[in-house]
Amino acid sequence: MSANAFIGKAQKPTDAELAAALGPAKATWDQLLAELAQEHGVNIHEWKCYSPKWGWSLRAKRKARTIIWLSPSESCFTVLFILGGKAMQAARQSRLSQRVVKAMNDAPKYPEGTGVRLRVKSSRDIATLKKLALIKLEN
Repeated sequence: MSANAFIGKAQKPTDAELAAALGPAKATWDQLLAELAQEHGVNIHEWKCYSPKWGWSLRAKRKARTIIWLSPSESCFTVLFILGGKAMQAARQSRLSQRVVKAMNDAPKYPEGTGVRLRVKSSRDIATLKKLALIKLEN
């Protein structure tokens, strides 16, 4: 995965800094967040920095439940879904691309679920990300 664009930054990125880092991928970032909010109520956004060496990530939540993390990089961003057992089973039964299936197979396991990470550069990925978000919400 690409390195976080805000490693070592003491404060959360401004919208201008985010746009400069993401470049053309900023439109996809904004579209994904807008559609998740409109279609699924995932409308709470919190910037988090767990360690300066990891950089800043945006948590998108519905009520108190985190649905997706977005980590900005140069000209792209990484999304992370933590999927529990039922969600992983549902994701495996849905029609996902080979790239997503590989990411699921290679994903690390955590006590709270499997950490599926995907790199995003364009809006072509939004349908898949929304499908995974819906699976997470339903399971």
